[in-house]
Amino acid sequence: MDWQRFTQQHGRFAIDWQAGDGALYLPITLNCYRPEGVAADAPVVLVQHGVLRNGDDYRDFWMPAADRYGLQIIAPTFGNEHWPGVESYNNGSVWSEEGDLQPRDYWAYQAVVNLARQLRDAGVVQQQPLYLFGHSAGGQFVHRLVSTLGAAGFAGVAAGNPGWYTLPDAQQDFPQGLSGIGLADGALAQLLRTPLVILAGDRDTDTQDPNLPAEPAALRQGPHRFARAHHYYAAGLQAAARLGIPLAWQLHEVAGIGHDGEAMSHVCAHLWFEGRMPDADWLAPWAGRVTA
Repeated sequence: MDWQRFTQQHGRFAIDWQAGDGALYLPITLNCYRPEGVAADAPVVLVQHGVLRNGDDYRDFWMPAADRYGLQIIAPTFGNEHWPGVESYNNGSVWSEEGDLQPRDYWAYQAVVNLARQLRDAGVVQQQPLYLFGHSAGGQFVHRLVSTLGAAGFAGVAAGNPGWYTLPDAQQDFPQGLSGIGLADGALAQLLRTPLVILAGDRDTDTQDPNLPAEPAALRQGPHRFARAHHYYAAGLQAAARLGIPLAWQLHEVAGIGHDGEAMSHVCAHLWFEGRMPDADWLAPWAGRVTA
């Protein structure tokens, strides 16, 4: 990958990219944005799309924040043609179609870790912070990436409105828990010490949403996404208590917001770059909307 193009372009653009060898040779589109006047050493936000595989939309969702705070946005798109279905994207290609554990270098989560590494190796990311955000299916992707591969190198990691969660449980097999995939003994404690941000819209309570996961493991976490966020955070508190360590996660209820990737993108940007959650008046334009 020649990163010179990325460092020289401004505005909206897309780059075809491959994450590595093996399964990761499959193409990924990087939907990018750098505002005019923003240098190539500005903070970078990696944005993971939802079920529609619409990285271009998620890139656009983050454009107002990029303009306001001087950010660079990269939204990798895992297209359905090469990364079909829940197992390839949400669940990270951890298991093969035959049910066998795949090598870690083949996991879809590794593609984003490789992207972060390439950005550093190419000098695109030097001293500036690198952030990772995902919404809905992208929220599933992001919190599972952190659960399995860690969050080293990210200044902030946030998951908005995931449909369900991989629990911090070393007894249940992945993706229900963290067992069976060869994680190191300290992986659970590392996850609990990671300052993972969970953003939960308090209107994300539709139990009939066709994209809401409805398998038994998901239903055990609650009837809708808002309840499942609380279930996940409670599981984190319990796991941390068992290990005798403080839980570093944050759970933020987002008042008036439903399953809305654009709204949650604005909320996350406000939290990271203003240092606090937005108030009700600020959230009012997005109240009650639904986007994928």
